[in-house]
Amino acid sequence: MLQRLIDDLKNSTGASLRMTSLAALAGLALFVTLSFVCAAIFIAILHRYGAIEACLTLTGLFLVIALVIAAIYMTKKRQARARALGAGQRAPEAAASAPMIDPMLLATALPIVRAIGLTRLIPLLAVAGVAYGYYMSRKAEPADDETETEGESEGDEA
Repeated sequence: MLQRLIDDLKNSTGASLRMTSLAALAGLALFVTLSFVCAAIFIAILHRYGAIEACLTLTGLFLVIALVIAAIYMTKKRQARARALGAGQRAPEAAASAPMIDPMLLATALPIVRAIGLTRLIPLLAVAGVAYGYYMSRKAEPADDETETEGESEGDEA
């Protein structure tokens, strides 16, 4: 069994190494291709307009490419920051539900479920779930009511 795991690891590592080397070779070939394309553009402009215009043309081309890459980078960075902010806002909710999966709580609840009986406990849990949902919805509403009350009181004073 252990030998099979080692063989699987060797095979997957070998395949991963081969794929990485192929990707590196493809990247190198793309770099060489782009280098020759830039050289061809430079020579064509050099013969037609001159050395300064050829240099400025390629400078402008690479500046546009750099600006596009910078814009993509900034967009991705902004999206990552928004995701991190969203995860930070969801963290308290996850922490609030964490006690429900606490092993000590589950170990205590199991004998209670056995003592009460599952057929009596299901309706009790349904009522508790509805009450908890009502409590959570009422807990979220006062923050909205307070902002409206503050806005109305400012309007009354003016």
